[in-house]
Amino acid sequence: MQITNQTGDQHEVPTEGGNGKQYLLPFILITTLFFLWGMAHNLDSILIPHLKKACELNNRQSTLIDTAVFFAYFVMAIPAGMLIKRFGYKNSIITGLVVFASGAFLFVPAANTRTYELFLFALFVIGCGLTILETSANPYAAILGPAESSSKRLNLAASFNGLAAMVAPIVGSLFILSGTNHTKEQMAAMPDATRAAYLLEEAGAVKLPYIILGTVLILVAVIFYFMHLPSMKPQHTEAEIKPGFFSVLKFRHLSWAVVAQFFYVGAQVCITSFFIRIAQQGAGLDEKTAGYYLGIYGFLFMAGRFIGTFFLRFVKDYVLLSIYCVMSVILCVVAIYGTGIVVIYALGGIGFFMSIMFPTIFSLGIVGLKSNTETGSSWLVMSIVGGAILPYSMGTLIDMNHDDIQSGYIIPLVCFLIILSFGLIGHKVKNAAA
Repeated sequence: MQITNQTGDQHEVPTEGGNGKQYLLPFILITTLFFLWGMAHNLDSILIPHLKKACELNNRQSTLIDTAVFFAYFVMAIPAGMLIKRFGYKNSIITGLVVFASGAFLFVPAANTRTYELFLFALFVIGCGLTILETSANPYAAILGPAESSSKRLNLAASFNGLAAMVAPIVGSLFILSGTNHTKEQMAAMPDATRAAYLLEEAGAVKLPYIILGTVLILVAVIFYFMHLPSMKPQHTEAEIKPGFFSVLKFRHLSWAVVAQFFYVGAQVCITSFFIRIAQQGAGLDEKTAGYYLGIYGFLFMAGRFIGTFFLRFVKDYVLLSIYCVMSVILCVVAIYGTGIVVIYALGGIGFFMSIMFPTIFSLGIVGLKSNTETGSSWLVMSIVGGAILPYSMGTLIDMNHDDIQSGYIIPLVCFLIILSFGLIGHKVKNAAA
């Protein structure tokens, strides 16, 4: 393995002995990125019910929050891969952080004008920054050490994404959700000035959290600028297959992984986006209490990441993925047909069992790609567009069923069945030349 510094000089790093210490600081820095983009994604789960109220939206319109963020992944995945190849991991990460911060700061004019379209544009910009970060950080964490431990390494880094899944809903519940909900009749009875002031106040609640988030992102970008972050470049043979962007899909396990990742991200976003609504409707909780339960869901998601990383020492990654998919399917059935607090318990369980899916699918998808790792990573990041499409479908289904939130959870159930097929069959590596 070679390490290339930012000036382009290369030197050999021993594959045994003290290698781990040399990789420790880069791994810690990369891990902070997993936490930061986890904060952005999990604040979306707060934004959906909040902006639904502040901007007076229906379920379908509220899911455009997810569409704006995850459509950016589809648009930016190829440019992000090109950016990494041209400028390296470090410069790409700094670029992603700055773009991410720019989107966060755009929340201020969006809130001041209560303009939903501007909120969506800000979220699209955030999504572009996240795409660059994830396209850089996921493969970097995977290759920062022996190939046989890439799943464990990626799951460990992603565990801090799980930490954000717990922290973000608590922050959002404290600083964004007001706990005040008026019926349509109450809103209609308000004087125009009172109604406008109430809605503007609700919209303005998002400003402080996103100003703080944007400021932190700029500070982290400065740290990355001044820190040495080696780029990992594995040595390849001249005979190695180097297909182009589309022909890399001849690696059949990668094609399966792209499909599985599409449905995984769609399932995760569906579950979290409607968590607060289903907690209110199915379990009778108020808005703020539902937000805190979403934080507990995040804790279970985080715990699943750490526990899953431990289990991966003893269980094959594709086996654990399959087991967790089966459990998620069962719990989706409970969420659809259950009543009361049992629905919340089922969703918490799904959070636990979903936890290892993204990093495990990602690492299984890039196995054996070698010099095509960046291209394969771009495809896996593009597949995150599932988070733009499936929640919109779920919102449409819910609206068609007269705002029955539980009925929409049939969509994540189908998603987990598709991911299960990847864990059982699709992960098997097939050479592109075949």
